[in-house]
Amino acid sequence: MADPIRVLIVDDEERFRDTLAKLLSRHGFSVRTAGGGEQALALLGEAPCDVIVLDVKMPGLSGQDALPLLRAACPEAEVLVLTGHASVDIASAMIAGGAADYLLKPCPTDELEGAIRAVYDRRQATRPR
Repeated sequence: MADPIRVLIVDDEERFRDTLAKLLSRHGFSVRTAGGGEQALALLGEAPCDVIVLDVKMPGLSGQDALPLLRAACPEAEVLVLTGHASVDIASAMIAGGAADYLLKPCPTDELEGAIRAVYDRRQATRPR
């Protein structure tokens, strides 16, 4: 059996983060959580992940500021932006900065699960063998 997809959820809303982690774990993902960009960087220093689910509006290091740092710390990971703050300018900047997709909260779990699997599969297909 293949190893589970390793997901890092980065969101300052603890209840949302914990609920999403439980839901994704039930769907077979290996999930870790971080309350912000700084904590996410520390976790990536301990172990890499396959997909980062990143909020935009967070105190301290925002998702937009954290994106290039997270990509540098774990270049093999894909980043999905999941936010409740819709902005075409921020979305286009995040995509230009290396995010694979931009989703809006509330996002149905099956839609997020599908997005995680899609960016993971796309990355696996382009990896050198």
